[in-house]
Amino acid sequence: MPRLKTSLLSLATLGALSFGQILYGQNVNTAGPGTLNYIEGQVNIDGQQLDSQSVGKTQLTNNQSISTENGKAEILLTPGVFLRLGANSTVEMISPSLTKTEVRLVQGRVNVEVDQLYPQNLLLIDVPNGQAHLTKKGLYGFDTGNSTIRVFDGEAQVYPGADLNTNIKPITVKGGRELALDGEPGKTQKFDRDSAKDDLYNWSSLRSQYLGEANANLAESYAASASFYPGWYWAGWPYGYTWLPGSGLYSSPFGYGFYSPYYYRVYGPGFYGSPYGWYGRPYGGSYRGGVVVTRPSGGFSGGVGGFHGGGGFHTGGRR
Repeated sequence: MPRLKTSLLSLATLGALSFGQILYGQNVNTAGPGTLNYIEGQVNIDGQQLDSQSVGKTQLTNNQSISTENGKAEILLTPGVFLRLGANSTVEMISPSLTKTEVRLVQGRVNVEVDQLYPQNLLLIDVPNGQAHLTKKGLYGFDTGNSTIRVFDGEAQVYPGADLNTNIKPITVKGGRELALDGEPGKTQKFDRDSAKDDLYNWSSLRSQYLGEANANLAESYAASASFYPGWYWAGWPYGYTWLPGSGLYSSPFGYGFYSPYYYRVYGPGFYGSPYGWYGRPYGGSYRGGVVVTRPSGGFSGGVGGFHGGGGFHTGGRR
């Protein structure tokens, strides 16, 4: 079994880190919606303080809340979806189900990175004055301070003062636009993407980069495995669980890649420069709907048509 490589970025920023040995097919720790994946600073669940030993072992259940003080936290939702809390923020888990994943932002700010979304996934973010149904891959920001829902990329159906079970017609918020819910809901407005790249945005981008690095290492390791299943895989501290898709090569909203081991086995990294620096186009491919579509000499078209889910919560060996 091959040992996993550590990227130059990880070595430079975090010292010598070991991903550990990943045992093919070993299910040790279930990673479902609500699993704690990373923390910094002061974080608690229902008042109980958390530390690094809680990562990967703690999962929010119905009506449990996670709060940050001078800290940040990352929570897994469905495979390929990450919720990240900024400082002085509280999120309550309403429904930790694969087919209905619903959280409520009680106070503060969160970003939600959606790298994969199936039609069967109902992804809901409740805010004090409404509810957002995230319908496409992308990046979303929520702020209770000014009751704003911001869509960097993707699309959300927002139900002001209600939820999708009502007869209220939703407001569609597309990429590059935001909607304020602090008064009578109006039209969506454009926002300045550059000024929106604050501390939480940059931290989310860095987390996405680390998880992309971990994905590349795990995809290489599992490329020779006959027992691979898509879902969350443990990559070790400080990465936590990363996501391995069932097929193809995906790009996060920040531009970092997530390989399927099957894609990696056939095509390898295929990026210009460092295999961990997802800044160029692989094989001259293009970004289309959250999937990097590539066209090497054999005419491969990428995509995820060959995989239709089924939960996808396989977990690699967590040590």
